[in-house]
Amino acid sequence: MNFNDITKILLDFARNGLGAPILIMVILAMLVLPLPPFLLDMLFTFNIALSLIVLLVVVYALRPLDFAVFPSFLLVATLLRLSLNVASTRVVLLEGHNGGDAAGKVIEAFGGLVIGWLLYASAVAHEREG
Repeated sequence: MNFNDITKILLDFARNGLGAPILIMVILAMLVLPLPPFLLDMLFTFNIALSLIVLLVVVYALRPLDFAVFPSFLLVATLLRLSLNVASTRVVLLEGHNGGDAAGKVIEAFGGLVIGWLLYASAVAHEREG
């Protein structure tokens, strides 16, 4: 199966209106099946990029009807984020004892950012007290 065959299958799904139901089934499968850290990193990156694209579209829309699909899109994006939260929590709880990057590079980087910010905020708060 080559790239052209896959593209043709995806276009057939879009024409028949099966794209959204299959996407929702994949999102629901993410809630049940364990995901490898690399795939989780890719999905987190896709989620962040999708959020930025939606933000730019909303900011640059001239009329409300320019982005009329927003409520439906927001529902699917929220389901994606929920399934990513469940999948990442499962990976952290199952593989977290193997090291900082066992749950994926994106989770490790975000954890380092949060911990660094908490250390900075606690140092500033401690300095103000004393």
